[in-house]
Amino acid sequence: MKTILRLLFTFTGFPFTVGRWQLTIASLLLVSVASQAQTSYSLQQAIEYALQNSTTVKNAQLDIETANARIGETRATGLPQISGQVQLQHNFRIQQSILDGRASSPFTSFASSSDPLAQHIYDQLKKNGTVTEYIPAPQAPPNLDTVYHFAFGLKNNAGVSVTASQLIFSGSYFVGLQAAKAYRKFSDKSLNSAKITVVENVTKAYYGVLVNQEQYDLVKVNVDRIEKLLNETREFNKNGFVEKIDVDRIEVQANNLKVQLQNIERSLNLTTNALKFQMNMPLNENIVLTEKLADLTNTTFTPVATETVNYDQRIEYTLLQQQKELNLLDLKNIQAGRYPTLAASFTTGYNPAATRLKDITQSNRWLNYSFLAFQLNVPIFSGFGKNYQAQQKKIAVKKTENDITQLKRAVDFQVQQSNVTLQNALESLKMQKRNLDLAQEIVRVTRIKYQQGVGSNIEVINAEASLKEAQTNYYAALYDALIAKVDLDKATGDLYKVQ
Repeated sequence: MKTILRLLFTFTGFPFTVGRWQLTIASLLLVSVASQAQTSYSLQQAIEYALQNSTTVKNAQLDIETANARIGETRATGLPQISGQVQLQHNFRIQQSILDGRASSPFTSFASSSDPLAQHIYDQLKKNGTVTEYIPAPQAPPNLDTVYHFAFGLKNNAGVSVTASQLIFSGSYFVGLQAAKAYRKFSDKSLNSAKITVVENVTKAYYGVLVNQEQYDLVKVNVDRIEKLLNETREFNKNGFVEKIDVDRIEVQANNLKVQLQNIERSLNLTTNALKFQMNMPLNENIVLTEKLADLTNTTFTPVATETVNYDQRIEYTLLQQQKELNLLDLKNIQAGRYPTLAASFTTGYNPAATRLKDITQSNRWLNYSFLAFQLNVPIFSGFGKNYQAQQKKIAVKKTENDITQLKRAVDFQVQQSNVTLQNALESLKMQKRNLDLAQEIVRVTRIKYQQGVGSNIEVINAEASLKEAQTNYYAALYDALIAKVDLDKATGDLYKVQ
């Protein structure tokens, strides 16, 4: 650290004495220098940066977390479920029950001394010492049309209970676990699909920057060369060797090249920002590409044989296969709904009651109760609803199978089309490279002839125009070839290998 600080202070002119305040200043300077340094990226590094920062990839990763949570949610339904309940109820008016004299009720014969309920009440009162002798009063025969109403219960009621339940058997539960795991696999494949899209976009954008950079450098050389020729022609004109019109012609050509250079520079800035956008990099950050077109063109262009296509390498194919599995599990879940389900539950609690609220906490009012229950649900008839649901899922499976068949045909066509496009692009690139070499040689020869006085500036201008056109055609063909190779790799599933 001291060595770094010594170099830093020497560079900035500060004396080298490392104190706390100097260490703080040095750290700030180091951060400032590091923040201003340009970051270099190879194609693979740009792809890795994009995969780490892409919003689409991040959302796909969140979908995987959602799928994991869904697996846990489904598994939780088969685990014990425990719930507690606390209830306090105050009755402003206690609900009453109604009986009439025509009902078979002991209240209709309460006046009878032989009535068992009346005798029971008497026995209890005598036991408590309230009365010593039961002398029933004479009663008239009961009126069958009389309505009796009674209030059962107290004004304040409470309840505290705990219930534990356990699913013992359910066919849908086990199918749900399988479906949740299948959905997890589907989310994994969706993540791979998002990554492939990111890799494709970043690769094409990276190639676009390289082509524009190469074209910019070459046109800049042309501008320097035509500027030199313009200066030489002006000297010739001053010395009377050429006419003023010759100077004007070359100056027009030089101005055209300068405009072209400016256009390419703007295009380079635009494609660079497009690359940053695809990488999800801030547009105000600097970026330097370490790859060179010469390195890419030596190893990139390799057509493939159409008979070697492996459908499993296409993410779209594996996604459809996973979708088919999910549809089959949905069908299986509907069929499992026809089987019985069995569950058990245990409940225990207390339900005290009192006329006065303050008495409800008395221990002798807290009477315990508990019970164990089993519940068996047996589907008998659902109005053919399950059959119709199963028909819909069977149709969905068939549609997915049709999509898989169609995708195979599409992959075969895409590979053939991409091969033809790449081969055509390579032929065009080869021809445009030959034309570029010839145009450069023609420019070299015409300039020598012009400088030696055996050629005209018209020949030089025409040669420069031909070189400009050859360069434009060459880089257009080169970009087409690079993009055709990316499309071919995507068609064969070789663009991005899943780790």
